[in-house]
Amino acid sequence: MNTMKNFIKLFLVLVVCASPVFAQNKIDKIDLTYGAELPDDKHAIVKIIGEVSGKIYALAMNKDDYYIRIFDSKEMKQLSMNKIIQPELEDKDVDFEDIFLLNDKLYVVGSVYNRKEKIFNLMGTQIGENGIMSPTSTKMFEAEVAKKSARGAFYFKISPDGGALLAMHTCEFSKEDAVKYQVKLFDNKLGVMFDHKEDVFFNDSKKDYEFMISDFEISYDDDVLLVINESYRDNKKKEQVEKFEIHEFMKANSYKKEVVNINLKDVEIINCKMMSTAQNTLKLVGFYSSVRESGRANKELKGVYNATMDLSSKASPVVKFNEFDLATKVKLMGERRANKGKDVKPLYAITNIIEKEDGGMIIMSEYQTIIVGKTQGLGPFSVTPITYTRNEIIITSLNPDGKVAWSNVLPKEQSATVSEIGWSTGTYSYGAGSFGVGVYKGIPLGTLGKGPEYLGSIPIYSNGKLNVVFNDNIKNKGITDIEEVRTMGNYKSSVPALFIFEENGKLSRKDPEDAVKSELVLKPGVYSRKASNELIVYSSKMKKDKLGRMVLKD
Repeated sequence: MNTMKNFIKLFLVLVVCASPVFAQNKIDKIDLTYGAELPDDKHAIVKIIGEVSGKIYALAMNKDDYYIRIFDSKEMKQLSMNKIIQPELEDKDVDFEDIFLLNDKLYVVGSVYNRKEKIFNLMGTQIGENGIMSPTSTKMFEAEVAKKSARGAFYFKISPDGGALLAMHTCEFSKEDAVKYQVKLFDNKLGVMFDHKEDVFFNDSKKDYEFMISDFEISYDDDVLLVINESYRDNKKKEQVEKFEIHEFMKANSYKKEVVNINLKDVEIINCKMMSTAQNTLKLVGFYSSVRESGRANKELKGVYNATMDLSSKASPVVKFNEFDLATKVKLMGERRANKGKDVKPLYAITNIIEKEDGGMIIMSEYQTIIVGKTQGLGPFSVTPITYTRNEIIITSLNPDGKVAWSNVLPKEQSATVSEIGWSTGTYSYGAGSFGVGVYKGIPLGTLGKGPEYLGSIPIYSNGKLNVVFNDNIKNKGITDIEEVRTMGNYKSSVPALFIFEENGKLSRKDPEDAVKSELVLKPGVYSRKASNELIVYSSKMKKDKLGRMVLKD
């Protein structure tokens, strides 16, 4: 009898040990299922690129080197890891920019600056299924710039069907009072589908002058769209002049440029984000500021605006402006300031735009700051402490007509400090002087893997409800009052929290029952969305890491 009991125990142990995938956490209706423990090789995953043909592709870093890691989809065990070594261009090393999965083809994109010709090049190189780089590369951009310190930057977006890459380069020519931008659309073989280059001249001697390429987008039909915002104060007329327009390049019209003007008065546009829909519409959202009688913009956030543009029409869309209600402002700035009619500080970045089932939208705007400490040392041997803060999120739900259905605030306080070697003040700059690019880039890839990847949140929208998962201080269990929230400073000992926003905006909080004993810590800065209710996530356990799946079960 004892022999039989021992055999059963041994059998159960072998089954558990042999099982490569097991459920680790459950929060309400959200299941977190993890695969095998990853090798402890100090190669931190900084991006989950995607999943195709039974394989998960991820980008990893170790010091200054990048690696492509390939995993089995079912067991989530590592199949291979290869260092990314890009071919040189004109005897110069190519700097890593990003990596993309276009349908079933994987490409590494890198840049290199030619000092003599003042050309900023962008190169694309395919990676095979075995993770090995192709010996040949495609030159994607040869962007003319004024000088190395003003070479600008490249920005990228994947098409909704995942089969095309939209890339943009922007830079300023200060001596010419001009901004030069170039947009290109590439197919899944990096063949050029569309190419447009433009010089925009401006007069920045005007009062409070600002020029912003706020966002760019690719539609479901491979149309290319840019939103441009130019503003200044007219002293004589004592008014704010706001030039807000969409530059359209429609595939059906052979990508000929068309301009749609959006007429505004007595407001200043702070930012603008775009989202194309399957209904052939373009959604525009952002924050706006009020304007004084003198024509000077207040610069603080008055509320949220929204416009929907029919891409098959040339009509200018009507913009709906929605001021923050008192309840929302009380949560953001306190009752005293809110009752005095103060506006919200401009420290909120739009991180997510979600299309609702009724045709409306949900906008998530997170409080974000970056504090750069005092640099110790010189040049490449210097070390600079950088503190990232990711606090409360304004949740704004809009009806299909652009009016606010409800608004609420997700209470959280998060921070992480990293030490950057050889950091320069231009590393995270989105613009300089009166020119800027408003494309949201989040935390740089080179910083992920050092702590900031634990910050932020993961939204899942289903059946009219918005579910938001994030890491929280364990002492905040059950707390929904923003005034009582404690800061999550030690992210390694944080626990997952779930906030659920009902269709009417009512908020509830769910915490895992075993939160105190939980060993795995989620990394919201590194995930890939496989479906609206399923994501591939990345978590850590002490010095061990795991890939997993997060699934919302209705």
